Amino acid sequence: MSESKQRKVHTPEFKAKVGLEALRGEKTINVIGLEFGVHPVQVGLWKKEIQDQAKTLFEGKRGPKPNAEHREPELLYSEIGKLKMELDWLKKKSGICLS
Repeated sequence: MSESKQRKVHTPEFKAKVGLEALRGEKTINVIGLEFGVHPVQVGLWKKEIQDQAKTLFEGKRGPKPNAEHREPELLYSEIGKLKMELDWLKKKSGICLS
């Protein structure tokens, strides 16, 4: 009977460490893969993922906010309207008049 291999589950910290090592470029991807016990293709994928996601680290830190600021009052007014309708309904059902 053959034993099946279980997949290794790596933590995000480990992936970041390996990917950053690959980004440094001091060692080849094959050497990094051997050091960390990971297939070189996987090292390359993690490196590419770090490169692709690096731009999102600095988004939204400064400058104008997206249109969410302009939508916030709309959301608040709609919530107020909803709560007022619920309150009116509860008053009607309970027979309480709080004028």
